[in-house]
Amino acid sequence: MQESECAFITLKKLIDLNLDRRFFKGQQTFDEAMYHPYVSVVTPVYNGEPFLAECIESVIAQDYPFSEYVIVNNCSTDRSLEIAESYARQDRRIRVVTNQAFVSAIQNHNITLRQISKQSEYTKLLCADDYILPQTLGKMVRFAMQNPTAGIIGSYQQSNEVIRWKGLPESTVLLSGRDACRLGLLQGIHVFGTPTSSLYRSDLVRAAESFFPHDEAHADTSACYTHLRDCDFGFIHEVLSIERVHAGQRTSRVQSLQAGVVAYIDIVKKYGPLYLSESELAARLEELLADYYRVLGGCALKMKSGDFWEFHKSRLNNLGYALDKRRVFIEAIRELATELRSPVTALQKFRVAFAESRRS
Repeated sequence: MQESECAFITLKKLIDLNLDRRFFKGQQTFDEAMYHPYVSVVTPVYNGEPFLAECIESVIAQDYPFSEYVIVNNCSTDRSLEIAESYARQDRRIRVVTNQAFVSAIQNHNITLRQISKQSEYTKLLCADDYILPQTLGKMVRFAMQNPTAGIIGSYQQSNEVIRWKGLPESTVLLSGRDACRLGLLQGIHVFGTPTSSLYRSDLVRAAESFFPHDEAHADTSACYTHLRDCDFGFIHEVLSIERVHAGQRTSRVQSLQAGVVAYIDIVKKYGPLYLSESELAARLEELLADYYRVLGGCALKMKSGDFWEFHKSRLNNLGYALDKRRVFIEAIRELATELRSPVTALQKFRVAFAESRRS
């Protein structure tokens, strides 16, 4: 080979190298630019017709070359399957699976996660009624590559006008799983987010038959407490996903029943022994039960329906407690005394409560 030809090839390599660096805008080294981990995106869906197309489009629009996108249809009765299959015909990375029988939402999440390839290194679960921004995968995967000890990575999430999962100082981007769990259990700093706002290392997903350990609405949070015992938790202080808020959401029912309060007690009872001392756990449970009964006292004044009280009685029984009606009454009297200090506000709240009780 002539010297001029060698010089030309060397110059071409340098230009290509520079182009690669420009393409990745300085966010990756050249080695990272040459290597793209196998990334699985997965979406469980049941009757997601109003939102599914935008959800899928948000994945296709990613500026990072994901490897596969698996959509698991949970026997939908609307056009969800038709929509998913139409995209699969256009993009070979998309694969559609339909369950043989209808299962619960959390069971479908677990079935969906079991579809990831054996080569998968990172898994992004995206709920069918949510969507992600074009830069979401790229930013989360790059962060994961730069912080290989992180098993779960969270981020901010837009929910209507609210930005959720703000709790960590912006200077904190990586902490031990134990420290992250203690923040949640002891201080109520909830930063684990939802599956849509998170990225999971695929070896964690494959480590258990069911990544989400139970069928309750807070199974995603429980999964974090389960899987962070032996790895770190990373956090990107940017909004990388959009949560759609609508009446059909599972979280809407959770909010109407005040189920999040008792779910938190459940989490502390179940995972506190893994991360807290006996004295820390006992004190925290006492504090949470006091807060819980204050909430129930306020709900008594709002004339919540019988279904509401049956729900809480059942949940408390499952946790090893009995519903203390006397304690609810005492907290209701205290709440009433507080309200009567501002009669106009109390009257407005009473009218709202009365209207709600008539609707139920």
